[in-house]
Amino acid sequence: MPSAENRRAFAALRHPAFRTFVVTYFLAMTADNIEHVISYWMMYQKFRSPALGGFAVISHWLPYLAFAVPVGALADRIDPRRLIQFGMLLFIVASLGWSYFFVTDTLELWHCIVLLVIHGFAGVFWGTASQLLLYDLVPREELPSAVRLNATARYLGFLAGPAIGGGVMLALGPANGMLVNTLLYLPLVAWLVRAPYGVRHPGQPPARAVRGLADIVQTMRDVAGHRILVPMILLAGGASFFVGNSYQAQMPEFAHDLGEDGVGVFYSMLLAADATGALVAGIALESRGFLRTEARTALALAVIWCIALASFAFATSFPVALAFLFVAGFFELAFNSMAQALVQIHAPEALRGRVLGLFNMASLGMRAMSGIVVGVVGGAVGIHVSLAGAALAMLAFSAWLLLRYARRDAATPATAVPRRD
Repeated sequence: MPSAENRRAFAALRHPAFRTFVVTYFLAMTADNIEHVISYWMMYQKFRSPALGGFAVISHWLPYLAFAVPVGALADRIDPRRLIQFGMLLFIVASLGWSYFFVTDTLELWHCIVLLVIHGFAGVFWGTASQLLLYDLVPREELPSAVRLNATARYLGFLAGPAIGGGVMLALGPANGMLVNTLLYLPLVAWLVRAPYGVRHPGQPPARAVRGLADIVQTMRDVAGHRILVPMILLAGGASFFVGNSYQAQMPEFAHDLGEDGVGVFYSMLLAADATGALVAGIALESRGFLRTEARTALALAVIWCIALASFAFATSFPVALAFLFVAGFFELAFNSMAQALVQIHAPEALRGRVLGLFNMASLGMRAMSGIVVGVVGGAVGIHVSLAGAALAMLAFSAWLLLRYARRDAATPATAVPRRD
């Protein structure tokens, strides 16, 4: 993939529309995860339930599993900007709901369930639509840079949001923190009113029905023979199934076991270590370009991520735990952003929305299962054992993918995916 490697650093940032998009996108992703850290902490303080933490992960990601591909097909037909705005509205409703129950001190278990489900559905409407909008913001020759930077912003938001959320919670309190959090969604909502659309591919979208489950099955058939899309979708799905971001929902208990002082300082520091590793990875990958954007590279990076997470799970020293989380954050962003970039670059135009929806179903929807693997199982055997076991299982899966597809990657040119209507 020479065009992706012989590039100017941060090339997509030369375009004003993309600069605005990536900043507002990052703010929204950060707000998404600030809500996570505050709500997870309050649920832990009130209910002390690893199973509820597991449900938080399941409810957040299960909508992706069921609806990511249909929403991707929908975004192929209608203005994706409006899907993103609808998702932002749902996020705001969820944050305001949490704030109300924190202020009135009336939070009950069923309130948590409803708000977590609303938050989960919000993400479905903006994930794939945001990826599709990139094709209207930069020229095609600079799409790899835009994809890489968008992936970096996405995963940096996954990791930096909780770290910022910990600070906001300490400084303003949970209720006020949630109120301030709603403001971070508004810049993206406002910019999308007049954001570029239809620039790369003018004309009417394809007149095609959204067929739900049939879209998922057909898209799987369409990509089945592709040597780049298949291993990257499997890698993303495996990482989400076994680990995902489920350990963040359990981070209050990890902080407690490492000597938490009851104020949330250790909790915030653990989240910040994860985020700092991601920040370093994002800057290094885009500015230095020292890693080739290849399937086997992404798989090798995933193996190192698994080792770092398993080591963190059994760490008994707080500084050692911080170090392993930094390494985990670095390699998580590195392999995830590379996998997303490869899928988005190689997704054929005729099937773009559905292919990206399939990737999101794997990379995000399968995170619902990690809530069971780490959270629910953790309630029975302990979160240290459950996280380590999940990381080691993912290590075995990544190694299998690496052995199976690395040789094919070296010997076989990428194949085009035929269009099947």
